[in-house]
Amino acid sequence: MDRHQMLDRIMAATGRWDMVVIGGGATGAGIAVDAASRGYSVVLLEQNDFGQGTSSRSTKLVHGGVRYLQQGDIALVIEALRERGIMRRNAPHLVFDAPFVVPNYHWWEAPFYGTGLKLYDLLAGRHGFGRSRLLTRRELLRRIPTLEPAGLRGGVLYHDGQFDDARLLINLIQTAIERGACAVNYCRVEAVAHDEAGRACGVEAIDTESGRQLSVRARCVINATGAFCDSVRRMDQPDAPALIAPSQGLHIVLDRSFLPGDTAIMVPRTRDGRVMFAIPWQGHTLVGTTDNPIDEAVLEPAPLEGEIDYILQTAAPYLSRDPAPADILSVFAGIRPLVKAGDAAATAALSRDHTIHISPSGMLTIAGGKWTTYRRMAQDCIDRAASIAALPSRPCITQMLPIHGHLPHDDRHDELSGYGADAPLLRRLMQQRPELTRRLHPDLPVRAVQVVWAARREMARTVEDVLSRRTRVLPLNARAAAQMAPAAAALLAGELNRDATWQYRQVSVFQALARRYLPQ
Repeated sequence: MDRHQMLDRIMAATGRWDMVVIGGGATGAGIAVDAASRGYSVVLLEQNDFGQGTSSRSTKLVHGGVRYLQQGDIALVIEALRERGIMRRNAPHLVFDAPFVVPNYHWWEAPFYGTGLKLYDLLAGRHGFGRSRLLTRRELLRRIPTLEPAGLRGGVLYHDGQFDDARLLINLIQTAIERGACAVNYCRVEAVAHDEAGRACGVEAIDTESGRQLSVRARCVINATGAFCDSVRRMDQPDAPALIAPSQGLHIVLDRSFLPGDTAIMVPRTRDGRVMFAIPWQGHTLVGTTDNPIDEAVLEPAPLEGEIDYILQTAAPYLSRDPAPADILSVFAGIRPLVKAGDAAATAALSRDHTIHISPSGMLTIAGGKWTTYRRMAQDCIDRAASIAALPSRPCITQMLPIHGHLPHDDRHDELSGYGADAPLLRRLMQQRPELTRRLHPDLPVRAVQVVWAARREMARTVEDVLSRRTRVLPLNARAAAQMAPAAAALLAGELNRDATWQYRQVSVFQALARRYLPQ
């Protein structure tokens, strides 16, 4: 992916694109893949980095939604389970089967949750990841020796999916570009353009690196900005009512010793009716999440009062060693773009399904949904967009479309496994330049070659891009990330032809950000 080439393509275009997509998160990237793979011409513009918002801050699960099953939303569960299977088939280097257990501390939990998870298996059908079964107390403690043993009766084992959200997003952007799309990060849309009849006909944007103005004309404008979609809707229609009720979800990351095996814990019902997970992830333990309504979406959400304590207190009864604030290696939050549903007071009750809204000018806004169903959301969106733009109808092919990096039977424990089919190219680069084999920090398996690769092939522009999303250092271990920043900045400066002043500024900005990922 060459950012300069992408910008030059946009600047050189003389006619109209079929579609312009605003937003480079999971939804926007999926839309670009779908449109380009059908043969439509499409531009995607992201005001920050790809996936800098919600799409890199998930619980790292590809799942049907056990909680949605509890709520009786069977249709959403069936769709998500089907899409879960498609994601694993299309991106096997990033989407894996993961075993989960529901620990039982009361007599009624085994039959109750066991029956529910058998239904989950049944709904998955041929897309299932594995059959659920009851575990004895001994079997459960063998799998998870750090479970709280007092009162433990046994548990229910079931299977779901796990993935690296930010890496999958980058692979989706690469897939879209390989199919002919044009995608650019750090390119902010400032206005929606309208023709004489008042129809949305493109956007006005600015490349925030160079200050260059871009006018993109298109037959259809698609707003896929997630939690920020209302601000874009008001560029098109100033009096547009709010569509989104944003909700914050917080996660904490602990040392691997809290969950040393490969089996995750699912707490099926917390005191506020949510589901809580403790998940082995990249050599660490990820615990979350919360669901708290907020007034306004922000790019870098901070923990709300009591959120960290809530997660620690919810996790403690299930772990033999109670986690404390001093054990937290990183804290990160994401904003869910929940679609408003009347006067619903609790965001946990709002729909996770997606909504497509067409404004009077014809601008299409897609909101809601979740990572697992991103592909289906994109399919629905492009079906509608093609109709709005009066484009030739073409079938969706993404159900069987391999994602960039697709590599069956990959070794997920290899430190470069997340790169899939690109991993041999990184190894070749290390052979050519042995200095790139060095690790940037003793506690994390991130090598210098990954910074170089991120700049050359993944459109990384900042230290944050590299340490937060192209690699996952910041959400895993904020202190280690801050210590790695100078080395990452020096490598990145060499690739992007930046000077010492730029390096100093990048390190300062990133280290200030890293401090926000620690308990205050």
